[in-house]
Order: sequence, then structure tokens, then C-alpha cells
Amino acid sequence: MPTALPDRPALRPTEPRLVARPGRSPALTSGSARAAAQISVLTVCQAALLVGFGLLITGPARGTWPLSAEDQLDERFEDLRTQALTRASLIASEAGDTATIIAVTVVVCAGLLLVPRLPRWREAVFLSVAVSLQALVFLVISTSVDRDRPEVDRLDASPPTTSYTSGHTGAATALYAGLAVLVLSRVRGPWRKALGGLLLLLPLLVGVARLYRGMHHPTDVLGGLVNGGLSLLIVGRTLLTEDASPTPPPANAMEVALRTAEERAEQVAGRTVVVVNPTVTDEAARETLRLVLEQHGHHEAEFVFTTAEDPGGGQAADAVRGGASLVVVCGGDGTVRAAADALAGTGVPLAVVPCGTGNLLARNLGLPLTPADALGAALSGRVRRIDLGRIEGDRFPATHFTAMSGAGLDAAMLENTGSQAKAAFGWPAYVVAGVRSLRAPRITVAIRLDDGPVLHRTARMLLLANIGSVQGGAALVPAAEPDDGLLDLAVFDPHGPSGWLRTAGILLRGRSKPPRPAARGTFPLTGDEATGTDTGTPVEYFTFRRAELRFSTVQSREVDGDPVRPGRLLVAEVRPGALSVLLPSGGK
Repeated sequence: MPTALPDRPALRPTEPRLVARPGRSPALTSGSARAAAQISVLTVCQAALLVGFGLLITGPARGTWPLSAEDQLDERFEDLRTQALTRASLIASEAGDTATIIAVTVVVCAGLLLVPRLPRWREAVFLSVAVSLQALVFLVISTSVDRDRPEVDRLDASPPTTSYTSGHTGAATALYAGLAVLVLSRVRGPWRKALGGLLLLLPLLVGVARLYRGMHHPTDVLGGLVNGGLSLLIVGRTLLTEDASPTPPPANAMEVALRTAEERAEQVAGRTVVVVNPTVTDEAARETLRLVLEQHGHHEAEFVFTTAEDPGGGQAADAVRGGASLVVVCGGDGTVRAAADALAGTGVPLAVVPCGTGNLLARNLGLPLTPADALGAALSGRVRRIDLGRIEGDRFPATHFTAMSGAGLDAAMLENTGSQAKAAFGWPAYVVAGVRSLRAPRITVAIRLDDGPVLHRTARMLLLANIGSVQGGAALVPAAEPDDGLLDLAVFDPHGPSGWLRTAGILLRGRSKPPRPAARGTFPLTGDEATGTDTGTPVEYFTFRRAELRFSTVQSREVDGDPVRPGRLLVAEVRPGALSVLLPSGGK
């Protein structure tokens, strides 16, 4: 049984705080390939989310409220039919027909590209890609979820696709809501709000028309709206993000520049050790990294390799004992975590070269995800101090984590993802395993944060986070920062389809930073939280310096993406500023 962890000061080091700065659109700063990769990754998540929801409403949730009321609602629409309404519904339904959507998209995109004084290629690509993506996701859903159409008199011929989701509604959302985005953000004039509102109304009219004509259940229409909306969000975030105003230089810019030059000279003068995971880097990649090191003055760098028995900690510790002034780690989150565990508190700087599946720390520190670019950016930057989480539990010894640790759904997902699937598909392989893990029972846990009262919760997943974002830019713990002297706890406990939708809404909307602990380290609690009872919200966020999680049954657990032995206890503590990292001067 782990002993209580000693109290540590939560004051920040004197180094500059890592401040996130809004940047340019990835399509501008990293090229079309980077933008396409980001869109592809997020689209995989979109498809997985909608397929998972479809399997839920056609499987475990079938027959539960409000799904049980859908048949009555379908029959109610049938009872409302009149000749005039039927004619109007046909017009509205045709607005979402495939031929109409294609024709309008082609005409609008041609106009954007050819008509003078109109927005140009970026807006045309935004609209065409959003419409195409929702169609692609719709096909994936149709082949994965089999749902019969309503048992009412249908006014249209039934297409070969299933009832879930509504393709008409999804296409109309992507096209007309996309046009509304362009009108409201790119066009000036007193009429733009009225036109934008009308365009936003069209997908809703298409959805109601499909219900009226007996072609879909209400949740099918809802799925279509979500499909089209997510496609717009994904593509718009990548292509339409406006440039941010430049950040002014600090008042002591000269002092910072001189200190950076001194630090760089010290790093170059000493011994450089490169810890390499050979399973994710080949000889050509290593030679490229060696060339980058040479270009930055790191001559005769020593390359050492991880093994199955020692994933990076032993090599990093040997480098410190041998007098290394810089340790470069080339691997995934597991390799980085092992090296960071050995470097914690030593002051020897770490340069992260992302070569793995997740690369969460690199993403959250603003490093490029191409190995050579990441190494070059780090070597051109300066040393920053970030926090580490120290974690231990029953049946595994104390260690550090750089990104996230936890129990429940995420740990089960990692356990169920095979190495061959990761090698073949990359991190999207986790999504498939996550859908399979949804059947796991809820966790019952007692949570004690710092010196606060014990909180009793049920949960699907608990995350102890030093950083907030995961692949595709999704912010699971939006307020978590790697240098704030605190760790964050996220408790995910959605109930039923509505709970999952509320959870998705919270994650898409983001959350502000919870209140900081009081001086004695107690998280301020009010209302139901103070009594230790479940608040019923699908997601709860807390900050802490020390947390103790006790589970009623043995649970799957993970540390920085690596499964550890299942158990019933996790104890985590923040170590402020424990790790020195080389980061780009203009980044986070």
C-alpha cells in the first residue's frame, strides 16, 4: 500500500509561463498535407461517434425513453397530413435531395472561384469538403448501423440505405449551414443576418419534411443534423480560422535573448544523448535527426536504443550519470514518459521528438509532429520548466507521467488495442477499441482531493491530467496546463444517449479553469459536492495538488497511454516545474 506523499510547494518556478497563443490556420502554416491529415483524423472520430450512437439506439437503448416515444411521434406526423402540407414537404425534402445538393454546391463553388470580388478558393474548399465529408461519414454509418424505417405510410420510395441517419438532413446541414457561415462571416450588408438565418432554417425544414413524409425516426434526423454540423466544424476549424494578431515582444526581450544564447551554448558544449525507440524510427530517420543535430552544433551525438525491458528510463538515467547536457527522446508517449521519469528534478533538459501513435505531450507543447521539424524547433528554442504528475497505486510502483493517467474506459480501450492495429491504422485504432469498451460496467470510486472531503462518484472514465488536448485537437480536459503547478481531474459519467450528447457538447464547447485550491490545498466545494454525493452531471472537473482515488472493484488503469496492472487505488501528486524541456521560442 503506497504511503502518503509528502507536501510540496505549489509555487511556480521563475521561468516564463507557457502561454498558449492562437495561431494561423494549419492549412496556411503547415501546408495542405497537414490540413488534410487533421481533417481526416477528426472525421474518423466523427464517424466513430455517430456509429456508436447508432449502435446504442438500435441496441442497448432500444425501447427506453425517449426512443420508445418515436413510433407515436411518427404516427402523429402521419395524422397531420393534408394536401397542402404534403406539397410543401415535398419541396422542403427536395432541398436536401442528392441531386439538389450537388447542383447547388457546384454552382456556389464555381461562383466563389470565378466571380470577381467574392471570397475565393478557401471558402469554396470549405463548402465542398464539408459536403463531401458528411456524405462519406453517412455511407460509413449506413453500412455499420441497420435500422428499419418507420412503420407508417411513406410518401417517398425507400432508398437502399437504412433509416439512420437522415442523409437529406445531413447534406442540407452541411450545405445550407455552411453557406450561412460564409454569409455571416464573409459578407457585409444589412441583409446578411436575415439571409444567414434563412439558410440556417433550411436544414430544420428538411428534417421536419423527412419526418412528415414517414422516411425517418426523430433520432435519425438528429443524427443527420449532428453529422452535417460536425463536418462543418471540422473543416471550418481547419480552413477558416482567422490569423491572430502578433504577440508583442516582452519588455526584457534583450535579456531573454542573451539568456537563450547562453543556455544554447551550454547545451552544445556538453554531451548529447539521443534515446531512440527502434520500433518507430528507421535508419533513414535517425540519419536525418543526426543531420539536424549537426546543423545546430550538436556534433558526435550518442544514439542509444530502448528495449522491451527498458523503454527509455534506464538510458536517460545513464545519460545523466554520464554528464549529458541534453537528452533527446525519439519515440511515443511511453518512451517520453520513461525518460521524463528519469530526468525529473535533474535539470537536464529534454528535447521531445514525436515518433509514436499519440504524441500527446508534443501536441500540447506546440511542437511540430514531424520528427525532424520538432527537433529543429526545439534546438532553436530555449529551456522551459513544466510540471510532472507523480503516480502510484496498489500493484505498481511510483512513477511520473507527463500527459494523462486514469482508469476506466480509456484504460480498457488501451488494453483492447493490439499492437498490429496501432501499426496499421495509427491512433484511430483506439476509437474502434473504445466502442467495444463501452459495455464495461460503471466505476464506483471514492475521491479525496488534497485535504478536502471524500467525494463518492460513479463514472465511465476518470482522467488525471497534466495536459488537456488529445489527438485531433479534442480537449478532454480543457483547462489543464502543463505549467500551472496543478493537476486536473476529469470525471466522465454520461447516462444514456442524452448523456453522451451532453458530454460531446461540453467537450466541443470547452470549460473554463475551475477555481484554484485554497492556500492549504483544499478544493472549494459547494452544494451537492460538499456532501460528497453525485451531482448527476456527465462531466465534472477539479484541480488538485494531491488526489487519492479508491475504487470499489479492480479497474483497468493506464499511465501516459500504457496499461498498468489493474487495481483498486491510484494516488497522484503534482511536481511543479520538475521537468526541463526545450521548446520553440515562439510556441507555448
